[in-house]
Amino acid sequence: MKSYLFALLAVLPITALAYPIELEKQLNGAEVSATTQEIDHNMGAVRLYNYGQSAAECTAVFRNGPEAPRTRKVTLGAGQSNNMTVRFTRSIIRLRVQLTCELQ
Repeated sequence: MKSYLFALLAVLPITALAYPIELEKQLNGAEVSATTQEIDHNMGAVRLYNYGQSAAECTAVFRNGPEAPRTRKVTLGAGQSNNMTVRFTRSIIRLRVQLTCELQ
């Protein structure tokens, strides 16, 4: 019984760091895959992969409550992948990401 209690207490800090990430995608014909990642209490990321045959230019706007939005831009060639990371000064409670991609 004690081992179950210790296992539960060991997993508890991992789940306490989790925050929700909302990803809104507007791909406009680009074949881009996007997955979100939480890195730390004040850092988040979006991993992009271009499945298409032509290059795509993507812009992500990261929003965390009252702080100013952070914008990241990247151009992905065919078959390329890239990470867009952002760091805020405050801890993230809910991260909202608006991703817009255009074919080049």
